[in-house]
Amino acid sequence: MQSQNIVLVGAPLDCGKASKGCLMGPDAYRTAGIASALTALGHRVTDLGNVAPDANDIAERDGLVNLSETIGWTTALMRTAQDAMQQGLPIFLGGDHALSLGTVPGVAAHAEAEDRPQFVLWLDAHSDFNTLETTASGNLHGTPLAYATGQGGFDGFPALPATVPPSQTCIIGLRSVDLPERDLMAGTGVRGYDMRAIDESGVAALLKPFLADVAKAGGALHVSLDVDFIDPAYAPAVGTTVPGGATVREAHLVMEMLCDSGLMTSLDLVELNPMLDERGRTAQLMVDLAASALGRRIFDRPTPRMI
Repeated sequence: MQSQNIVLVGAPLDCGKASKGCLMGPDAYRTAGIASALTALGHRVTDLGNVAPDANDIAERDGLVNLSETIGWTTALMRTAQDAMQQGLPIFLGGDHALSLGTVPGVAAHAEAEDRPQFVLWLDAHSDFNTLETTASGNLHGTPLAYATGQGGFDGFPALPATVPPSQTCIIGLRSVDLPERDLMAGTGVRGYDMRAIDESGVAALLKPFLADVAKAGGALHVSLDVDFIDPAYAPAVGTTVPGGATVREAHLVMEMLCDSGLMTSLDLVELNPMLDERGRTAQLMVDLAASALGRRIFDRPTPRMI
């Protein structure tokens, strides 16, 4: 893989849900050595530090968790994502998945300016396809894919600078989807694959056609990797654990295929909660997955150390 300019952007938001801990995620990735891991692969790495949310005077709304702060993060990350795309391949270090309310529209706006279609690969146990009107929990980390694909029901959020067509999104790893999300997704053209599909067909067979479509269209590919894509037996540091997720090898295979394709143009690493980790092993696994997506081969992997 050719050397790239990698831009690390910390997004320590912890407002997308009621439980806390994800604000420590960016520093956990840094401590786990994400910069050195990517530098060792020959990439040039720049750490832009942490983003802060924009101030606003948006009123809170009953039934929604931290609406004003979440919108503040959304506007800040939209702007930051567009700027970071001009500097290289950004990796957004979360923070909960509400960060994608800003990162996905931001990178899509950059793709639109370059006259390229934006595609999104969503690696997650959840579809995150609720709106402000359908969410039962009020947790806005469950809404970003609906927002980015232009669904209604987001009063108060900024107008999208660019929309990702649902047909250009692919969700892999599903095993917890609310009924309203399922109804909203029906007929949109979103490709959604649950763990049974992985069991029956293998993750490679599900991913290959999507990557082929991205390549054929000359598209930009944003990848959003949620810790809960992986089974909690291997990645316990997440507040939304759902048993039966991807194995470590399945997760690495996805990232290796992304590397082989050369299509990934931006990456989210989200929902890491260091408060729930075991001696940093989830943070290290996420760093290792990012390294696989950016050129680390199987034979090159270091032996895990006990710390």
